[in-house]
Amino acid sequence: MRLRTVTILLLVLGALALAALAYSDLPLSSRLVAAAGFLVAFVGLVIGLRRSLRQQEQLLDSLGDGLSSLHDRDYSVSIGVPEHDERLRRLVVAYNGLGERLRSQRQDLYQRELLLDTVIQASPVALVLTNARGTILYANLAARQLLGAGRKLEGLAFDGLLEPLPGTLREALEGEQDRLVTAELGGDAQVLHVSHRGFLLNGQPHRLRLLKQLTREISAQEVAVWKKVIRVIAHEINNSVAPIASLAESGHRLAGQPDPAQLRRVFAAIDERMSHLSQFVDGYSRFAKLPRPRPSWVEWRRFLASLQAVSAFEIEDGLPAGEGWFDESQLEQVMINLLKNAAEAGSAPGQTSVRVTPGRGGWTVEVRDRGSGMSTDVLANALLPFYSTKPSGSGLGLTLCREIIEAHGGTLDAGNRGDGPGAVVRFWLPPAPEATDYRLRGSSAADSSHTP
Repeated sequence: MRLRTVTILLLVLGALALAALAYSDLPLSSRLVAAAGFLVAFVGLVIGLRRSLRQQEQLLDSLGDGLSSLHDRDYSVSIGVPEHDERLRRLVVAYNGLGERLRSQRQDLYQRELLLDTVIQASPVALVLTNARGTILYANLAARQLLGAGRKLEGLAFDGLLEPLPGTLREALEGEQDRLVTAELGGDAQVLHVSHRGFLLNGQPHRLRLLKQLTREISAQEVAVWKKVIRVIAHEINNSVAPIASLAESGHRLAGQPDPAQLRRVFAAIDERMSHLSQFVDGYSRFAKLPRPRPSWVEWRRFLASLQAVSAFEIEDGLPAGEGWFDESQLEQVMINLLKNAAEAGSAPGQTSVRVTPGRGGWTVEVRDRGSGMSTDVLANALLPFYSTKPSGSGLGLTLCREIIEAHGGTLDAGNRGDGPGAVVRFWLPPAPEATDYRLRGSSAADSSHTP
């Protein structure tokens, strides 16, 4: 009940009381004394009640303003504690305690956000957060340096940021699947792992993209791998040289007293150890002695038909027209390795497909399968030499493919399919120097701007 309403009610009651006293049967002097005493008591009651009600009303207004401040996330408002009303005192103490707790929690949250932002900004992993409209909401320092030449990215359209990037990296960022890509940035070939994460923030869809540069990591791992390979080769050579030396000593002793049967066994053992050693060294020397490619014009139709005679696969979008510029024997080795990997991953022949499309003046080749796909660890290590998940694998297949493609001046990347289980390995071959239109008759002006 508001103060004005209470005052009006009290005045009405006082007037009724004075009216009743005026029409009473008491003597006039008694009525005047009673009326004077009533007026004094009534005025004192009204003043005291109005003061109490005004204090309560002011306190309630303060509580309302304080709750509005809490709603606006302003936790600095506090209220003086009343002394004479126990219920209001408990209410004000509870409000002040709530405000203090919220201030403390906000300060703690601010410190955590500051720490998190410092860690993210110092992270070597490039991080870009976009909303449903593709606007960049947050980008750390690594993302600014990698994608924006150091400038601020917040507020920019993510699609516009992708335009100057290499085709393989642009496609990986536009997609929704984690991929391992090789792209030329700053004049150097960089290996990057691109990952995507979608989530709801304040009820709205957002997408987080992470780009991890693996060039230095892969280089360091390659050095470690080569050291391991050297130790393995040295161990294998020693295991063959020691028995050969012992057999040679036995043959030297038998030469003094010839025993044809014994000599044949010695020579047979030496020949067996030398054959084993030769096969072992030959498996690694093929990777180390990869010849320079000798590209020539090769018709895609004939090339893919010859591959289908070796390994069954389907051709997507029909047989491509035109000719490609590559070393036929080396690219055949690449395709056989990729088709073999698809089969070993559990993809049936009818579920493995090859697609060749013109792009950036050259050609993009994709090998898609419906196997088990690649885990995060496999994606991060797939291009390392001698890395294999197969018990009897040498770990040279995909690395050899990358070496051949890069020797042609192209790029190779691997990832998982976005339309279900399985993996996809794609590589891009550049056009021939001063390529003529009739040679690349399968491409058009629109195709030449296509990004693989």
